[in-house]
Amino acid sequence: MKILIHTMYFLPEFGSAPILMNELATHLAQTGHDVEVVTTIPRPPHNRGYEGKFFARETRQGFRVKRFLTNFTPHYLGRLVAWTIYTALATINLVSVGRGDVLFLRLPPLQLGLTGVFARRLRGAKVLLNVQDIHPDLSIESGLLKNPFIIQVAKALEKWIYDHTENIIVISEGFKKNLEAKGVPSRKIKVVPNWVDTDVLKPLPKNNAVSQKFSLADKFVVMYSGTISISSYTTLVRLLEAARSLRHDPDIVFVVVGEGLKRDDLQSQAVGSNLPNVRFLPFQPYQDLPGLLASADVLLVPLDIEKSELSVPSKLYNFMAAGRPILGLVRQDSEVFKIISATACGTWASPEDPFGIAETILALKRSPDLRADMAARGRAFALKNFSRELVLKTFDEIISSMS
Repeated sequence: MKILIHTMYFLPEFGSAPILMNELATHLAQTGHDVEVVTTIPRPPHNRGYEGKFFARETRQGFRVKRFLTNFTPHYLGRLVAWTIYTALATINLVSVGRGDVLFLRLPPLQLGLTGVFARRLRGAKVLLNVQDIHPDLSIESGLLKNPFIIQVAKALEKWIYDHTENIIVISEGFKKNLEAKGVPSRKIKVVPNWVDTDVLKPLPKNNAVSQKFSLADKFVVMYSGTISISSYTTLVRLLEAARSLRHDPDIVFVVVGEGLKRDDLQSQAVGSNLPNVRFLPFQPYQDLPGLLASADVLLVPLDIEKSELSVPSKLYNFMAAGRPILGLVRQDSEVFKIISATACGTWASPEDPFGIAETILALKRSPDLRADMAARGRAFALKNFSRELVLKTFDEIISSMS
């Protein structure tokens, strides 16, 4: 079976999406499928070797990769333009799609769903949507979409795409309920979480090469590692306020690892507040990720108050697999809160309460046995429910059933 995986983000870019999509493509190729990834030219600073290219074709681990140039503007409107350019180029690429081929479309961008509708109607292909964030809801709740007419158009586009797609995978029960409330039939929707390579991400000693490199081995480390985006920015600002109230404790250090649309803004806030206990690091190479997460005593999953129901960050599963307690800065009705509560792999604090965040961090610092219990429960749950072999087998079964 020929499978075309459409994803905006792919290796060598950093982040969960590039890693997950590479692992999916590798798995499907190894099980005998003819796999092609349709993606973009990597964004700086990860575009070494791609400078000046508008198109690239390459082979990786038994599958093909096609790359198209979009743009590299970090602003939200620039990202919207990039999404639109990518969707247009992916649609043009449908000339290479034949009857019976499977298009795996990783959303967002929402408009990429148009490619699937065209592929099904014009080329006789089969389409599988993999919904990672609920759009346009997330953009509306974030205040990025304000014009009533544009909001109406975006919602109509969402409905039209779901109406004309038969196979939809969402990453949580909350996402499924969101789509069902919009009239999407339950028969179209399957819940399949993102996965973790539990052989790579596993509990390691805190005193390791990465923690020594960044002088973290002797500190109580509260770490956020991930994209610094619109879905968590306000909460991370509240985290800086919590750090300010704890800056006289010489043992506690806050480490923010990552890149993204709001990274510079957040770092400027930290510099302006004179926070010596807050450090910013760029994304680290994937081979260093296990040691990086092991450097932490507490790992953070922040979501802004109005976005808590619209996202389940992959980092939650990674942190559970890494065997560290999790502090969710989320609403109590969020999917993240429900997972943390059900597994007892961590605790939570309101994303709007810097004092509560600080008090929760102090309570965790005083309770090493509790942290160890949380970490062990998270690891066990990840092994049982989110392991790469288990989830990728499920994807393979769903895709194969579409033939």
